[in-house]
Amino acid sequence: MALLAPLFAFAGRFIGKLLNMAFGWASTLLFGRVPQSKQLLLSGISLAAIAWVAALIGVILPDIGTVLLAFVPRPDWVPEGWLRLAMLVLALILPLVVGVAGMIVLDPADRPSGLGRLGAVLRGYPYAAVLALVLLIMLIVAPVRKLRSILKGWNDEHIPVIVQPGGYDQVATDVEHALDSAGLDIARGRAPFILELPSRLLAAVGGSSVRRLVPDKLIVLQNKSLEVTLHPSDIAISGKKENVARARAAIATRVTFTAAYMTTAEESQQVEDVLLAISEGRAPGGAMAAVDDRLARLTIPHDEWEVLYRQRLQVERDLRERQAAEHGSVGFGPLALVGRLLRQLVG
Repeated sequence: MALLAPLFAFAGRFIGKLLNMAFGWASTLLFGRVPQSKQLLLSGISLAAIAWVAALIGVILPDIGTVLLAFVPRPDWVPEGWLRLAMLVLALILPLVVGVAGMIVLDPADRPSGLGRLGAVLRGYPYAAVLALVLLIMLIVAPVRKLRSILKGWNDEHIPVIVQPGGYDQVATDVEHALDSAGLDIARGRAPFILELPSRLLAAVGGSSVRRLVPDKLIVLQNKSLEVTLHPSDIAISGKKENVARARAAIATRVTFTAAYMTTAEESQQVEDVLLAISEGRAPGGAMAAVDDRLARLTIPHDEWEVLYRQRLQVERDLRERQAAEHGSVGFGPLALVGRLLRQLVG
Protein backbone atom coordinates (compact mmCIF):
# COMPACT_ATOMS: atom_id res chain seq x y z
CA MET A 1 0.00 0.00 0.00
CA ALA A 2 2.89 2.33 0.79
CA LEU A 3 4.21 1.74 -2.72
CA LEU A 4 0.86 2.55 -4.29
CA ALA A 5 0.41 5.87 -2.47
CA PRO A 6 3.02 7.76 -4.59
CA LEU A 7 1.45 6.33 -7.74
CA PHE A 8 -2.01 7.51 -6.71
CA ALA A 9 -0.58 10.93 -5.85
CA PHE A 10 1.15 11.17 -9.23
CA ALA A 11 -2.02 10.06 -11.02
CA GLY A 12 -4.03 12.64 -9.11
CA ARG A 13 -1.66 15.44 -10.05
CA PHE A 14 -1.62 14.30 -13.69
CA ILE A 15 -5.41 14.15 -13.89
CA GLY A 16 -5.59 17.55 -12.21
CA LYS A 17 -3.29 19.05 -14.86
CA LEU A 18 -5.34 17.48 -17.64
CA LEU A 19 -8.56 18.87 -16.19
CA ASN A 20 -6.96 22.29 -15.81
CA MET A 21 -5.79 22.24 -19.45
CA ALA A 22 -9.20 21.03 -20.60
CA PHE A 23 -10.90 23.80 -18.64
CA GLY A 24 -8.58 26.34 -20.27
CA TRP A 25 -9.33 25.03 -23.75
CA ALA A 26 -13.06 24.96 -22.97
CA SER A 27 -13.05 28.56 -21.76
CA THR A 28 -11.16 29.68 -24.87
CA LEU A 29 -13.54 27.87 -27.21
CA LEU A 30 -16.57 29.20 -25.33
CA PHE A 31 -15.63 32.81 -24.57
CA GLY A 32 -12.47 33.37 -26.63
CA ARG A 33 -9.75 35.36 -24.89
CA VAL A 34 -11.62 37.78 -22.67
CA PRO A 35 -10.16 41.03 -21.30
CA GLN A 36 -7.66 40.47 -18.52
CA SER A 37 -9.86 42.36 -16.06
CA LYS A 38 -12.68 39.83 -16.61
CA GLN A 39 -10.72 36.57 -16.84
CA LEU A 40 -10.72 35.85 -13.11
CA LEU A 41 -14.39 36.77 -12.81
CA LEU A 42 -15.46 34.49 -15.67
CA SER A 43 -13.37 31.64 -14.26
CA GLY A 44 -15.07 32.14 -10.91
CA ILE A 45 -18.52 32.11 -12.55
CA SER A 46 -17.68 28.88 -14.38
CA LEU A 47 -16.32 27.14 -11.28
CA ALA A 48 -19.31 28.31 -9.22
CA ALA A 49 -21.68 26.80 -11.79
CA ILE A 50 -19.91 23.44 -11.69
CA ALA A 51 -19.76 23.50 -7.87
CA TRP A 52 -23.49 24.26 -7.78
CA VAL A 53 -24.32 21.21 -9.88
CA ALA A 54 -22.14 19.02 -7.64
CA ALA A 55 -23.83 20.39 -4.52
CA LEU A 56 -27.30 19.98 -6.03
CA ILE A 57 -26.61 16.37 -6.99
CA GLY A 58 -25.34 15.70 -3.49
CA VAL A 59 -28.57 17.08 -2.00
CA ILE A 60 -31.00 15.34 -4.37
CA LEU A 61 -29.15 12.01 -4.57
CA PRO A 62 -27.67 11.25 -1.12
CA ASP A 63 -25.82 8.15 -2.35
CA ILE A 64 -23.90 10.20 -4.89
CA GLY A 65 -23.50 12.91 -2.26
CA THR A 66 -21.76 10.35 -0.06
CA VAL A 67 -19.30 9.67 -2.87
CA LEU A 68 -18.69 13.39 -3.33
CA LEU A 69 -18.17 13.86 0.39
CA ALA A 70 -15.50 11.17 0.31
CA PHE A 71 -13.35 13.54 -1.79
CA VAL A 72 -13.73 16.38 0.73
CA PRO A 73 -11.14 16.31 3.55
CA ARG A 74 -13.18 16.42 6.76
CA PRO A 75 -11.66 16.97 10.20
CA ASP A 76 -12.78 14.42 12.77
CA TRP A 77 -14.50 17.08 14.85
CA VAL A 78 -16.78 18.11 11.93
CA PRO A 79 -19.93 15.94 11.73
CA GLU A 80 -20.79 14.63 8.27
CA GLY A 81 -24.24 16.16 8.63
CA TRP A 82 -22.69 19.61 8.70
CA LEU A 83 -21.09 18.98 5.33
CA ARG A 84 -24.45 17.92 3.93
CA LEU A 85 -25.98 21.10 5.31
CA ALA A 86 -23.15 23.07 3.71
CA MET A 87 -23.95 21.42 0.36
CA LEU A 88 -27.59 22.46 0.75
CA VAL A 89 -26.57 26.05 1.48
CA LEU A 90 -24.25 26.08 -1.53
CA ALA A 91 -27.03 24.74 -3.75
CA LEU A 92 -29.17 27.69 -2.67
CA ILE A 93 -26.68 30.56 -2.80
CA LEU A 94 -24.18 29.71 -5.56
CA PRO A 95 -26.59 30.62 -8.40
CA LEU A 96 -27.18 33.97 -6.70
CA VAL A 97 -23.41 34.51 -6.66
CA VAL A 98 -23.35 33.69 -10.38
CA GLY A 99 -26.11 36.25 -10.99
CA VAL A 100 -24.27 38.97 -9.08
CA ALA A 101 -21.02 38.20 -10.90
CA GLY A 102 -22.88 38.40 -14.20
CA MET A 103 -23.86 41.97 -13.38
CA ILE A 104 -20.30 42.86 -12.45
CA VAL A 105 -19.13 41.68 -15.87
CA LEU A 106 -21.16 44.52 -17.38
CA ASP A 107 -19.76 48.00 -17.68
CA PRO A 108 -21.10 50.23 -14.87
CA ALA A 109 -23.25 52.24 -17.29
CA ASP A 110 -24.95 49.05 -18.58
CA ARG A 111 -25.81 47.47 -15.22
CA PRO A 112 -29.53 47.23 -14.42
CA SER A 113 -31.04 49.30 -11.66
CA GLY A 114 -33.95 48.87 -9.28
CA LEU A 115 -35.95 45.68 -9.82
CA GLY A 116 -33.81 44.93 -12.83
CA ARG A 117 -30.97 44.03 -10.46
CA LEU A 118 -33.14 41.51 -8.65
CA GLY A 119 -34.08 39.90 -11.95
CA ALA A 120 -30.43 39.71 -13.00
CA VAL A 121 -29.49 38.05 -9.70
CA LEU A 122 -32.32 35.49 -9.90
CA ARG A 123 -31.32 34.74 -13.48
CA GLY A 124 -28.26 33.11 -11.92
CA TYR A 125 -30.27 29.90 -11.34
CA PRO A 126 -31.01 29.01 -14.99
CA TYR A 127 -27.69 30.49 -16.06
CA ALA A 128 -25.70 28.33 -13.61
CA ALA A 129 -27.46 25.20 -14.86
CA VAL A 130 -26.90 26.00 -18.54
CA LEU A 131 -23.32 27.15 -17.98
CA ALA A 132 -22.45 23.94 -16.13
CA LEU A 133 -23.92 21.89 -18.99
CA VAL A 134 -22.06 23.96 -21.57
CA LEU A 135 -18.75 23.62 -19.75
CA LEU A 136 -19.16 19.86 -19.51
CA ILE A 137 -19.76 19.75 -23.27
CA MET A 138 -16.73 21.94 -23.89
CA LEU A 139 -14.57 19.81 -21.57
CA ILE A 140 -15.18 17.01 -24.06
CA VAL A 141 -15.10 19.02 -27.28
CA ALA A 142 -12.01 21.10 -26.51
CA PRO A 143 -9.56 18.22 -25.93
CA VAL A 144 -10.95 16.43 -29.00
CA ARG A 145 -10.30 19.50 -31.16
CA LYS A 146 -6.89 19.94 -29.61
CA LEU A 147 -6.07 16.30 -30.32
CA ARG A 148 -7.22 16.81 -33.91
CA SER A 149 -4.77 19.71 -34.28
CA ILE A 150 -1.96 17.59 -32.85
CA LEU A 151 -2.70 14.69 -35.20
CA LYS A 152 -2.79 17.07 -38.18
CA GLY A 153 0.44 18.73 -37.10
CA TRP A 154 -1.32 22.07 -36.76
CA ASN A 155 -0.31 25.03 -34.62
CA ASP A 156 -2.64 27.30 -32.64
CA GLU A 157 -2.41 31.09 -32.32
CA HIS A 158 -4.71 33.63 -30.70
CA ILE A 159 -5.15 37.33 -31.46
CA PRO A 160 -7.09 39.13 -28.71
CA VAL A 161 -9.85 41.46 -29.91
CA ILE A 162 -12.88 43.10 -28.29
CA VAL A 163 -15.62 43.30 -30.91
CA GLN A 164 -17.79 46.37 -30.50
CA PRO A 165 -21.58 45.92 -30.19
CA GLY A 166 -23.03 45.09 -33.58
CA GLY A 167 -19.59 44.89 -35.18
CA TYR A 168 -19.09 41.12 -35.40
CA ASP A 169 -20.00 40.78 -39.10
CA GLN A 170 -17.84 43.79 -40.02
CA VAL A 171 -14.85 42.28 -38.23
CA ALA A 172 -15.43 38.98 -40.03
CA THR A 173 -15.54 40.79 -43.38
CA ASP A 174 -12.35 42.74 -42.67
CA VAL A 175 -10.45 39.64 -41.51
CA GLU A 176 -11.69 37.66 -44.51
CA HIS A 177 -10.54 40.42 -46.87
CA ALA A 178 -7.13 40.53 -45.19
CA LEU A 179 -6.65 36.77 -45.53
CA ASP A 180 -7.79 36.78 -49.16
CA SER A 181 -5.42 39.67 -49.91
CA ALA A 182 -2.58 37.59 -48.49
CA GLY A 183 -3.36 34.82 -50.99
CA LEU A 184 -4.68 32.33 -48.43
CA ASP A 185 -7.83 31.56 -50.46
CA ILE A 186 -10.23 31.51 -47.52
CA ALA A 187 -13.89 30.47 -47.63
CA ARG A 188 -16.42 31.70 -45.08
CA GLY A 189 -18.52 29.18 -43.19
CA ARG A 190 -20.28 28.61 -39.90
CA ALA A 191 -18.70 26.87 -36.97
CA PRO A 192 -19.81 23.30 -36.23
CA PHE A 193 -23.14 23.03 -34.44
CA ILE A 194 -21.48 21.67 -31.30
CA LEU A 195 -19.58 24.97 -30.99
CA GLU A 196 -22.61 27.14 -31.72
CA LEU A 197 -24.94 25.29 -29.35
CA PRO A 198 -23.30 26.58 -26.15
CA SER A 199 -23.55 30.16 -27.41
CA ARG A 200 -27.24 29.79 -28.14
CA LEU A 201 -27.96 28.23 -24.76
CA LEU A 202 -26.05 30.89 -22.86
CA ALA A 203 -27.60 33.74 -24.83
CA ALA A 204 -31.07 32.32 -24.10
CA VAL A 205 -30.69 32.48 -20.31
CA GLY A 206 -27.76 34.75 -19.59
CA GLY A 207 -29.25 38.15 -20.33
CA SER A 208 -27.40 41.14 -21.74
CA SER A 209 -24.26 40.52 -19.68
CA VAL A 210 -23.67 37.22 -21.49
CA ARG A 211 -24.92 38.32 -24.90
CA ARG A 212 -22.17 40.95 -24.94
CA LEU A 213 -19.56 38.20 -24.57
CA VAL A 214 -21.06 35.27 -26.46
CA PRO A 215 -22.05 35.55 -30.16
CA ASP A 216 -25.28 34.24 -31.62
CA LYS A 217 -23.19 32.47 -34.22
CA LEU A 218 -19.54 31.77 -34.89
CA ILE A 219 -17.95 32.41 -38.27
CA VAL A 220 -15.06 30.26 -39.46
CA LEU A 221 -12.76 31.28 -42.32
CA GLN A 222 -11.05 28.17 -43.59
CA ASN A 223 -9.34 26.15 -46.25
CA LYS A 224 -7.77 22.68 -46.17
CA SER A 225 -4.82 23.72 -44.02
CA LEU A 226 -6.12 26.69 -42.04
CA GLU A 227 -9.04 27.56 -39.77
CA VAL A 228 -9.70 31.03 -38.36
CA THR A 229 -12.54 31.08 -35.83
CA LEU A 230 -13.86 34.52 -34.93
CA HIS A 231 -14.93 34.96 -31.31
CA PRO A 232 -16.12 38.36 -30.10
CA SER A 233 -13.05 38.52 -27.88
CA ASP A 234 -10.56 36.41 -29.76
CA ILE A 235 -9.41 35.39 -33.24
CA ALA A 236 -8.36 31.76 -32.97
CA ILE A 237 -6.02 30.57 -35.74
CA SER A 238 -5.29 26.86 -36.30
CA GLY A 239 -3.41 25.34 -39.18
CA LYS A 240 -0.07 24.45 -40.68
CA LYS A 241 2.77 26.46 -39.19
CA GLU A 242 3.43 28.48 -42.35
CA ASN A 243 -0.24 29.30 -42.92
CA VAL A 244 -0.76 30.31 -39.31
CA ALA A 245 2.19 32.70 -39.59
CA ARG A 246 0.83 34.17 -42.85
CA ALA A 247 -2.66 34.59 -41.38
CA ARG A 248 -1.31 36.27 -38.27
CA ALA A 249 0.82 38.65 -40.36
CA ALA A 250 -2.08 39.42 -42.71
CA ILE A 251 -4.38 40.37 -39.86
CA ALA A 252 -1.70 42.43 -38.11
CA THR A 253 -0.75 44.41 -41.24
CA ARG A 254 -4.09 44.71 -43.06
CA VAL A 255 -6.58 45.08 -40.21
CA THR A 256 -5.24 48.18 -38.51
CA PHE A 257 -8.72 49.32 -37.52
CA THR A 258 -12.05 47.52 -37.64
CA ALA A 259 -15.23 47.32 -35.55
CA ALA A 260 -13.17 45.94 -32.67
CA TYR A 261 -10.38 46.89 -30.33
CA MET A 262 -7.11 45.05 -30.72
CA THR A 263 -6.30 45.59 -27.05
CA THR A 264 -8.20 44.76 -23.87
CA ALA A 265 -7.14 47.35 -21.28
CA GLU A 266 -9.29 50.48 -21.10
CA GLU A 267 -6.24 52.76 -21.29
CA SER A 268 -5.05 50.98 -24.42
CA GLN A 269 -8.44 51.28 -26.08
CA GLN A 270 -8.45 55.03 -25.45
CA VAL A 271 -5.19 55.27 -27.41
CA GLU A 272 -6.74 53.19 -30.21
CA ASP A 273 -9.62 55.68 -30.40
CA VAL A 274 -7.19 58.57 -30.80
CA LEU A 275 -5.19 56.75 -33.48
CA LEU A 276 -8.40 56.00 -35.39
CA ALA A 277 -9.36 59.68 -35.21
CA ILE A 278 -5.92 60.65 -36.55
CA SER A 279 -6.25 58.12 -39.37
CA GLU A 280 -9.65 59.52 -40.35
CA GLY A 281 -8.52 63.14 -40.09
CA ARG A 282 -10.74 63.92 -37.11
CA ALA A 283 -8.01 64.55 -34.54
CA PRO A 284 -6.68 68.00 -33.68
CA GLY A 285 -3.11 69.04 -34.44
CA GLY A 286 -0.50 67.57 -32.18
CA ALA A 287 -2.55 64.42 -31.54
CA MET A 288 0.27 62.13 -32.66
CA ALA A 289 2.69 63.82 -30.26
CA ALA A 290 0.13 63.28 -27.50
CA VAL A 291 -0.07 59.60 -28.45
CA ASP A 292 3.72 59.28 -28.26
CA ASP A 293 3.71 60.88 -24.83
CA ARG A 294 0.95 58.54 -23.70
CA LEU A 295 2.79 55.48 -24.99
CA ALA A 296 5.85 56.51 -23.00
CA ARG A 297 3.81 56.50 -19.79
CA LEU A 298 1.27 53.69 -20.18
CA THR A 299 1.48 50.88 -17.62
CA ILE A 300 0.00 48.03 -19.67
CA PRO A 301 1.16 44.52 -20.65
CA HIS A 302 4.05 44.60 -23.11
CA ASP A 303 2.13 42.77 -25.85
CA GLU A 304 -0.60 45.42 -25.75
CA TRP A 305 2.01 48.19 -25.87
CA GLU A 306 3.51 46.59 -28.97
CA VAL A 307 0.08 46.46 -30.62
CA LEU A 308 -0.44 50.17 -29.98
CA TYR A 309 3.02 51.06 -31.25
CA ARG A 310 2.45 49.01 -34.41
CA GLN A 311 -0.85 50.82 -34.98
CA ARG A 312 0.86 54.15 -34.42
CA LEU A 313 3.49 53.33 -37.07
CA GLN A 314 0.82 52.12 -39.49
CA VAL A 315 -1.17 55.32 -39.07
CA GLU A 316 1.95 57.40 -39.69
CA ARG A 317 2.75 55.32 -42.76
CA ASP A 318 -0.75 55.79 -44.16
CA LEU A 319 -0.62 59.53 -43.54
CA ARG A 320 2.71 59.83 -45.34
CA GLU A 321 1.40 57.84 -48.30
CA ARG A 322 -1.72 60.01 -48.41
CA GLN A 323 0.31 63.20 -48.35
CA ALA A 324 2.65 61.81 -50.99
CA ALA A 325 -0.30 61.01 -53.25
CA GLU A 326 -1.64 64.54 -52.81
CA HIS A 327 1.72 65.91 -53.93
CA GLY A 328 1.85 63.57 -56.90
CA SER A 329 4.64 61.46 -55.45
CA VAL A 330 4.95 57.99 -54.04
CA GLY A 331 6.98 58.82 -50.94
CA PHE A 332 9.20 61.20 -49.08
CA GLY A 333 12.53 59.43 -49.51
CA PRO A 334 15.52 60.75 -51.54
CA LEU A 335 14.28 59.28 -54.82
CA ALA A 336 10.85 60.83 -54.35
CA LEU A 337 12.49 64.20 -53.60
CA VAL A 338 14.60 63.97 -56.77
CA GLY A 339 11.48 63.09 -58.74
CA ARG A 340 9.63 66.14 -57.49
CA LEU A 341 12.60 68.40 -58.30
CA LEU A 342 12.84 66.99 -61.83
CA ARG A 343 9.11 67.52 -62.40
CA GLN A 344 9.47 71.12 -61.24
CA LEU A 345 12.40 71.72 -63.57
CA VAL A 346 10.64 70.15 -66.52
CA GLY A 347 7.42 71.99 -65.73
